[in-house]
Amino acid sequence: MLFFFFFPLKSRFNGKVTYPPGVKEISDKISKEEMVRRLKMVVKTFMDMDQDSEEEKELYLNLALHLASDFFLKHPDKDVRLLVACCLADIFRIYAPEAPYTSPDKLKDIFMFITRQLKGLEDTKSAQFNRYFYLLENIAWVKSYNICFELEDSNEIFTQLYRTLFQVINNGHNQKVHMHMVDLMSSIICEGDTVSQELLDTVLVNLVPAHKNLNKQAYDLAKALLKRTAQAIEPYITNFFNQVLMLGKTSVSDLSEHVFDLILELYNIDSHLLLSVLPQLEFKLKSNDNDERLQVVKLLAKMFGAKDSELAAQNKPLWQCYLGRFNDIHVPIRLECVKFASHCLMNHPDLAKDLTEYLRVRSHDPEEAIRHDVIVSIVTAAKKDLSLVNDALLNYVKERTLDKRWRVRKEAMMGLASIYRKYSLQGEGGREASKQISWIKDKLLHIYYQNSIDDRLLVERVFAQYMVPHNLETTERMKCLYYLYATLDTNAVKALNEMWKCQNLLRHHVKDLLDLIKKPKSEASNKAVFAKVMVITRNLPDPGKAQDFVKKLAQVLDDDERIRDQLETLVSPACSCKQAEVCVRDITKKLGSPKQPSNPFLEMVKFLLERIAPVHIDTESISALIKQVNKSIDGTADDEEEGVPTEEAIRAGLELLKVLSFTHPVSFHSAETFESLLGCLKMDDEKVAEAALQIFKNTGSKMEESFPHIKSVLLPVLQAKAKRGPPRQAKYAIHCINAMFSNRDTHFAQIFEPLHKSLDTANLEQLITPLTTLGHLAQLAPEQFAAPLKSLVANFIVKDLLMNDRIPGKKTTKLWVPDDEVSPETMAKIQGIKLMVRWLLGVKNNQSKSGNSTLRMLTAILHSDGDLTEQGKMGKPDMSRLRLAAACALLKLAQEPCYHEIITLEQYQLCALVINVRTAIFNLPALHFQFKSFSVQLIFTPPLPLLPDILSHFILLIIACPVLRVLFFCFAQKLHRGLCRLRLPLEYMAVFALCAKDPVKERRAHARQCLVKNVNIRREYLKQHAALNKLFSLLPEYVVPYTIHLLAHDPDYVKVQDIEQLKEIKEALWFVLEIIMAKNENNSHAFIRKMVENIKQTKDAQAATDPKTNEKLYTVCDVAMHIIMSKSTTYSLESPKDPVLPSRFFTKPDKVGVRTLKSLDIQNIFHFPKSANVLGAVNKPLSSAGKQLQSKASRMETTSNDSSSNPGSPQRSKSR
Repeated sequence: MLFFFFFPLKSRFNGKVTYPPGVKEISDKISKEEMVRRLKMVVKTFMDMDQDSEEEKELYLNLALHLASDFFLKHPDKDVRLLVACCLADIFRIYAPEAPYTSPDKLKDIFMFITRQLKGLEDTKSAQFNRYFYLLENIAWVKSYNICFELEDSNEIFTQLYRTLFQVINNGHNQKVHMHMVDLMSSIICEGDTVSQELLDTVLVNLVPAHKNLNKQAYDLAKALLKRTAQAIEPYITNFFNQVLMLGKTSVSDLSEHVFDLILELYNIDSHLLLSVLPQLEFKLKSNDNDERLQVVKLLAKMFGAKDSELAAQNKPLWQCYLGRFNDIHVPIRLECVKFASHCLMNHPDLAKDLTEYLRVRSHDPEEAIRHDVIVSIVTAAKKDLSLVNDALLNYVKERTLDKRWRVRKEAMMGLASIYRKYSLQGEGGREASKQISWIKDKLLHIYYQNSIDDRLLVERVFAQYMVPHNLETTERMKCLYYLYATLDTNAVKALNEMWKCQNLLRHHVKDLLDLIKKPKSEASNKAVFAKVMVITRNLPDPGKAQDFVKKLAQVLDDDERIRDQLETLVSPACSCKQAEVCVRDITKKLGSPKQPSNPFLEMVKFLLERIAPVHIDTESISALIKQVNKSIDGTADDEEEGVPTEEAIRAGLELLKVLSFTHPVSFHSAETFESLLGCLKMDDEKVAEAALQIFKNTGSKMEESFPHIKSVLLPVLQAKAKRGPPRQAKYAIHCINAMFSNRDTHFAQIFEPLHKSLDTANLEQLITPLTTLGHLAQLAPEQFAAPLKSLVANFIVKDLLMNDRIPGKKTTKLWVPDDEVSPETMAKIQGIKLMVRWLLGVKNNQSKSGNSTLRMLTAILHSDGDLTEQGKMGKPDMSRLRLAAACALLKLAQEPCYHEIITLEQYQLCALVINVRTAIFNLPALHFQFKSFSVQLIFTPPLPLLPDILSHFILLIIACPVLRVLFFCFAQKLHRGLCRLRLPLEYMAVFALCAKDPVKERRAHARQCLVKNVNIRREYLKQHAALNKLFSLLPEYVVPYTIHLLAHDPDYVKVQDIEQLKEIKEALWFVLEIIMAKNENNSHAFIRKMVENIKQTKDAQAATDPKTNEKLYTVCDVAMHIIMSKSTTYSLESPKDPVLPSRFFTKPDKVGVRTLKSLDIQNIFHFPKSANVLGAVNKPLSSAGKQLQSKASRMETTSNDSSSNPGSPQRSKSR
């Protein structure tokens, strides 16, 4: 390319024009066609000329001047103008570096004329396009426009040229056109002295998104131009942004409002264009204007997050300043930062470390939308590539599964589910990725423990679609379920089992509804249908709305026999998975309407069908599952490849079958399945055989008639297990015979007689299984063996077994040992205790006073710390075992009304103290420990002085002992189970109050969970049954008087006025009252207050004449009253009902005012004015024992926008 600089040549125009040979004069006197013909010859002449043709240049000088006259420049014909423009372009080329035109105005006219002709480039299909291209090529190559630098109006000329070129460029142009345009424009910028704002705007406007979308080719042209001229144009771009950003002079350009869009585009084109601009953005990030900060944050999010961006590394101060905006006071800014995170994680994994802590803070943001988008950002990156997110980021998603907002919880759960399916189920990312997210399956199932029905339904959906997809082929689906179950943790297994039980229960409810609908209409049947509708409603989201929809569904089922039949098929135990899919599809199709795309009724029905449809388990599935178990047994399964030891896989598989046998018993009814289970019975593994027996018990009800060949083989095995098998197998063998065979009495007799006659204490180890078997026979058939059982209990169990210590126990300081280290004599005694209790539970009456004697026996064991004979022969672990057995036996008897009536208050309190963690220290020289009532709190027996440091040392040793955990949870679980089944009387719920003093947080938390669940179960039961006559035994609020009475008799409560002891009383009361008072339904706070007041008008029925006992009772009432008054604002309202106090615990009310005086004495002793907090010295801030307090970060305190980039700065928002 030639480079020319033009200077005006002095004109010698004398009026005579010389034309090329063959060309006649060109004037207005000839026709247009003739003029075009002659001009083409002139064009050809000038095209062939070069700069060295001095004679020709002189010859045609006047012609050059003539062609620049207004006649040609303003000619109406475009062809004429085009040819003239081509001539002029060649004239500038030929006469370079001197131009034949001297007048600045003429030069302006010429170049504006040429610019106008360039518009012809727009039509690439025009016949004249090649001439237009020649014109462009010529002026670009020669840089003709550079002559305009000396003109005053040069900016106008250049601006018009740029506008024209940006207007005409289109997708029809080839690369050459594009290149010549860039050459032409870049020469003006690079070789000129300045770039005006108007000219700069002409270029930059094409980068604005609106223009960019309208003309992509103009954008590409501007982009190429800026890349070519980056160094030359950078100062003018910097000046523009300085004017707008720093000085606020928005009037300097019409593009001021698009300044942030331009910065982004310029950065993407060439980051060097913004070397001096980027520091200005740091200043803008600290602006006091929220909208301005938001715009900058959006801009920088795109710049930092771009795939190939190195801005964070190149400009670390700006990056740190940007990170500070994660803690901005303005919500949209924090939201924008969080949205940016996913792009940053995906495109720049090296920045994940910087983002982690900020995302943690934002995952606790007060704004729901921000917490939601934190999850979206992390999950999006994880789904692209798991290596992009670290464990900390995944844990933030895990935490949000417990968020208080449903939208956030749902996003977190679905996000984890999709990650699990991709990397664990589908195997993308290999074993390392699968191992990294192995916790997800457990976490998702743990959510089933939440109270919200929405959470539970989502877990069910996640399980069916992501964890064990129901659309898999049967064998693959069961393999997936098999290994999933084998790798779940204990709590997840329990949650999954509970899920199947809930779905099974709901299926039964729907089946009951269908049965009720088919009955003849009557008032009673209508009430029954309504009651069942209410039960089903509680298993659906938004029960308030669901109630109307379920009513509508009941009406549809009544009217439409086809839908009813399909639903009956769906809830039938024999429904297969394929049938279930067909039924669900047909029902939804029938109930749906194309004219009504949004149908809340149909959505509710879908929810219901999702829960009841057996999409995983049917006969074929069970058969496939058992085959999978058999493969593991045979050693041909892929256990090791799946990361599960074969032994664990087999046990987990049988445990899974055991659970499914309870929820889907009919699916086991196949000869193949039963034969496989028979094989399991013959295995050496006790757990495997035990599980097989339980499965037979749950599924074998019709075996006698449907599978007689299985029965004939199974019966001898069951009889052998009952006589000589391990104790648990013997137990299940007896229950199998009871459930499966019609002539059970005959089979029972064949087992009972030889075992009864062969009982002998000479071989204690061989005595355990017979006692277990006889105990279950006594419970299942008490009348059949009435006489021998009574003699057996009185003579053998009590006199011969329990009242004798034959083998001295091992001398050890241990308080507990594993089962295999317990002496055979102790195990036999435990089975003897259980036999007595089972016999009484089978008899269910106390006519022979056997219940009284048994209770005395159990109480004696508790009183004697397990050493009933008090000969000192027993070891401490054996004593602990017997105390636990006695306490659990007492709980069992308390569940039967006829025995509950004869349990004295002393026996009840002694049993209750078992849950209280106490330990006795005696025999100081030997530092020998024993449990007073299996617990962790130390008592002195007998009271002995002990140095505080020694005492502390041994307390820590005992608390750390895993024994106590076993003891506590065993008894607490028995207590909890009896209460949940509504079989234990309400006073036993008060026992959990004693757990408030437990020093181990884990046990306090467990006790609190048990208490919460029991309260909820009772309230739910009352809602469903409206059992007004059972209020006294069911209403949770009635646990308060029992709690007060129990605490008044706490052995630790010795001194009535002791502040430390009263603190413990207060904590124990609040442990219960916090849960009871959580809901103030029907003004229950006033009801509780009235109960406490009424107690103060009574005496302790256990010791009505003992002043100290009654004083303790009234003091505990005062503490309770203080808690009620300090924690409730409605306690003073009218009580909805007059409470009825239990007559066994309290005497009839007495209006004597002495009770009040006692209360006043207490207040005076502690110096509490009436208006102050009663017992204020005692009542420090009440804590929820065992309840994990929600961590709360400080509220956002960003008042200025110059936030620190430290994620722990004061801008951190309130945690969720």
